[in-house]
Amino acid sequence: MTEYKTLTLEKSEGIAILKINRPKMLNALSLEVLQELTLALDAVEIDPFVHVLILTGSGEKAFVAGADITEMKEKNAIEGRDFSLFGNAVFSKLEQLRQPTIAAVNGFALGGGCELALACDIRIGAENAKFGQPEVGLGIIPGFGGTQRLPRLIGIGKAKELIYTGTNIAAEEAYRIGLLNKVVAAEELIDEAKAMAEKVMKNSPLGVEGSKKAINQGLQMNLQQALALESEIFGALFATEDQKEGMAAFIEKRKAQFGNK
Repeated sequence: MTEYKTLTLEKSEGIAILKINRPKMLNALSLEVLQELTLALDAVEIDPFVHVLILTGSGEKAFVAGADITEMKEKNAIEGRDFSLFGNAVFSKLEQLRQPTIAAVNGFALGGGCELALACDIRIGAENAKFGQPEVGLGIIPGFGGTQRLPRLIGIGKAKELIYTGTNIAAEEAYRIGLLNKVVAAEELIDEAKAMAEKVMKNSPLGVEGSKKAINQGLQMNLQQALALESEIFGALFATEDQKEGMAAFIEKRKAQFGNK
């Protein structure tokens, strides 16, 4: 099993919990964190016993407070571009992960931390969670997908307001505008994420993976192309055991037993 310096990865009963583990640095995204993240995501992707990934931060203060400014400060234009390209590649790997992903956001999710949460499928926030894209105050822009995923999630006008002003918002406001799926007490955060993961795992793993693929890829197409993709994935699932078991169970009025335990 791989040992990580900046992360912890635990797996149990179909759920993997990946934690950014730099609490003294508020879990800031250094180059080393990003490098280890890509290794950990690869390990999760190929593990047939992992059906849902929960991503969170160590400690109570921060999910991820942002990228590591001390590392970024002296970069030139080429180095800055390359850092953004690498971060975007890692976050795209997370977004496109075979398994559904849940961000369990504890405390600050600013800059790269907000962008990390945006790359997950579902976001649950503790009551103390705070979100923001403060990059313009540093003379830069969001560089790990914030200018693209945030408007796609909450709408162009609100995303521009948050990015242009660099304003931080609390969990309840994040929920109101659709950035969070749910807000819970801090002590309930991981249990709530696990409970949602367990609801997902009651369903066909191939059905869930197919749905994720159809949604993510379809959003990059025009409507007719996306509908054609949906039909292809829909049809392909009729050649699987999940479809046969799911429909047989429905007809027989019993709970389906999918191969996800």
